Parts: sequence; C-alpha cells; structure tokens
Amino acid sequence: MATVNVRYIVDDVDAAVAFYSERLGFGVDFHPAPEFAIVRRGELRLLLSAPTGSGGAAQPMPDGRRPEPGGWNRIQLEVDDLATEVEALRGAGARFRNEIVPGRGGDQILLEDPAGNVIELFEPA
Repeated sequence: MATVNVRYIVDDVDAAVAFYSERLGFGVDFHPAPEFAIVRRGELRLLLSAPTGSGGAAQPMPDGRRPEPGGWNRIQLEVDDLATEVEALRGAGARFRNEIVPGRGGDQILLEDPAGNVIELFEPA
C-alpha cells in the first residue's frame, strides 16, 4: 500500500503535533520549523501547516482567501473499541462535535484537533 498524504491547516503546529502523537498514536516524522510538521500513523502521513509563514500552504488564493483550519472534510481512523477511545480522549480534554452515532457499517464520532480540524473515529461493525 502506498503512503497517503493529507494536509491540515492548524493554528498551532506544536499543539497539533502533541495532540496527534499523544492522543491518537501518530509518530513524528519531521518537525523542522514552527510552521510545519509531518506526523504518521501507518500509511497515513498528516502534513500540519500553519496558515502563516513562507510555505506554499500558507499562500493566499488569487481571490484573496487564506488557508484556515476547520471544515467538514476529514480523515477517518479505525479503532477497535470506540467507547473506550472516546472516554480516554474526553478525559484528556478532547473536543467532539457529536456523540457516538451507530450505523449499519459501524459506529462513528467526530473529534476535533486543537485547530478545529475533524477526525472521524470509526469502529467497524
């Protein structure tokens, strides 16, 4: 399987690195500057970029819009025991957009990183 890269814009790269590594089991591959880091979980590499700085991800669009965190697009992380994961994350102060939603294919919940980007935690049926 090939590595998959996803870029998230985050307000504070250091806070995002701590969140993904300490709370979601990502390893830190690269953190060369305060405005950028790469964390990895399996074949997923998450590129964390600040909306300011000299990197390409921080540049405004031709219409003037600037990169910002949040939105509804998300990565999905499969977990073995969703209820236990949610309890541990809540105990660590994590923010969720909803409660666990049961579904035919499995259960899910939407977790927010420190910048408000969404991570779907999913337990297959």
